[in-house]
Amino acid sequence: MVMSVPFRRLLTLALLLVTAFCALGYRLVDLQVLRHEELRDLAKNNTHRKINFEPKRGEIRDVRGNLLATSVFVKTVCADPTLLGAHAPAVARAIAPLLEVNESELLARLQPRLRTNELGVLVTNRYVVLKRKVKVETWQSIVDTMEDLKLPVDEKALTKAERGFYRNLRTKAIFPDVVDDQLRIYPNESLAAHVLGYVGTGEREVDGEKVIETTGIEGIERVLNAKLGGVRGWRMTETDRARRELVAYREQEIQAKDGLNVVLTIDAGIQHIVETELAEAMKKHTPISASAIVVRPRTGEILAMATLPTFNPNDPGASQEAHRRNRIITDLSEPGSTFKIVVVSGALNERLVTLDDRFDCERGNFYYAGKLLRDHHAYGVLSVEEIITFSSNIGSAKIAFKMGEQGLYDYVKAFGFGERTGIPLTGEVRGIVHPVKNWNKLSISRIPMGHEIASTPLQMVMAMSAIANKGKLMRPMMVDRLEDSQGHAVVKYQPQMVRQAVSEAAAREMVTALKTVVSDKGTAAKAMLDYYTVAGKTGTAQKPPYAPGMYFSSFIGFFPADNPELCISVVLDEPKNGYYGGTTAAPFFHGIAERSASYLNLRPEKPVPDQQFTTTTNQKSKSGLLAARRH
Repeated sequence: MVMSVPFRRLLTLALLLVTAFCALGYRLVDLQVLRHEELRDLAKNNTHRKINFEPKRGEIRDVRGNLLATSVFVKTVCADPTLLGAHAPAVARAIAPLLEVNESELLARLQPRLRTNELGVLVTNRYVVLKRKVKVETWQSIVDTMEDLKLPVDEKALTKAERGFYRNLRTKAIFPDVVDDQLRIYPNESLAAHVLGYVGTGEREVDGEKVIETTGIEGIERVLNAKLGGVRGWRMTETDRARRELVAYREQEIQAKDGLNVVLTIDAGIQHIVETELAEAMKKHTPISASAIVVRPRTGEILAMATLPTFNPNDPGASQEAHRRNRIITDLSEPGSTFKIVVVSGALNERLVTLDDRFDCERGNFYYAGKLLRDHHAYGVLSVEEIITFSSNIGSAKIAFKMGEQGLYDYVKAFGFGERTGIPLTGEVRGIVHPVKNWNKLSISRIPMGHEIASTPLQMVMAMSAIANKGKLMRPMMVDRLEDSQGHAVVKYQPQMVRQAVSEAAAREMVTALKTVVSDKGTAAKAMLDYYTVAGKTGTAQKPPYAPGMYFSSFIGFFPADNPELCISVVLDEPKNGYYGGTTAAPFFHGIAERSASYLNLRPEKPVPDQQFTTTTNQKSKSGLLAARRH
């Protein structure tokens, strides 16, 4: 039987239809049955989202409550390029100045781009991040700019659909991310920068989703990052294709728990005084760096810690890496003559000497183990007290001979050298203290004057504070307490004594000797104060490779000497226009001490004949604090 042409065509069409329906049926079975679970999860992932909320980072304040670091919520500005069409150049031109980004780079991001999704379907980019950490005021300016955007069309002549397109372009094409970000702000800029540190942003995976979070990089921000950071919250909800939330489908929400506020022992007023005095030291002596610390000897509380050059934690990347280093805890040097307090107080504690015992200082030249040990003056016979007064290297060595190598080493360790102080800051080093078995024949004559040993400025000021504190070595305190957002103390930290380095009697004798240093006949006459007795010690140590002009110059002192309130260290690295600690560092100790005493209203030990002097100094310190707060 021969089929007609029309019948064959009809049969072919029928077969094609049957084949198409079979293929469609198979596709439906594949999608609805065989791949149901897979596609359901994929669809859910496309619309259902767990939105993670970053808690507000806790504030950092000084001991008086002055704000040193805070966070404000900011926007992540995004775009849907599919809503811009041919108007992307106009939008880029309008908002690039507000976002402070290059117009051509912004335009490139606003171009629609195709990609293949998990199903093998071509899709376009409907969520593009334009800039993170945009302030709320800037975002509002962007909203206003988009609403007033001038476009080359006659909107009155548009159809309803076309008007909808332009409405979406103005109100939906540029939008903020569902979750607000936060910006860390340091209102006083570089004030206490090395204490505070700074933050950065990092990306990590939370429940399968990548989130960007703020994290501490250096300083208190890093050490107390977990306390400051708080606890993350979340929301289970649905979003549209542009990742905008559909509020009606919100399922669950857990609020974030804000971070704790950190209250430091730092006093912003004293910190400002220290930093302004160091700035003057930098101008006068142009050292590589200038550092200073102010400590309460009785408690170990650090009221100020600064090193110049410094940096602005609001923009740490704009500074050199060396300027971000806290040299007070990271840099080692031979301490020089300030270290003589260790050998003399140790010998006094062991009752090997008294302040009146006398030693022949050999007219400034003393050969020991075949090497010459010099004094800067040709001293003859000096008492132990005078050895401290005039800073005799030879006299200190002869006192150490009485102690012996092991005895000297034990007191070096007792004062905390060769171990970290435990300050809550990153980067602290141990210093260098060689065991006795590694000493050479010269070591016992060199270590007493601060050679063949390396310490940080912090270790040295804590050792001097131990002398001021009746021989008690304290752990340095940087954090006073942690508070919740209502100001209630959650944790209150207490002073901690490390050990009794020397007896109270030995410390008292040492104070007597140190008072003579800060006198007309001592090496630190320029550290003298008008209304307080000061005890302290100068230090001038050559730096390797011991070339001319390469010195660490320092002065560490405390006052009132017999009832100390403050211990202050000033260290200059390679000062010019002089290098002795008594002529370079001591005058800036004087400035810090005088202004700090006035700021804290410390009771003068001596009569104050001219009340106007105190008033003027008070005004100078208070104006400095106001300036610090304004910044």
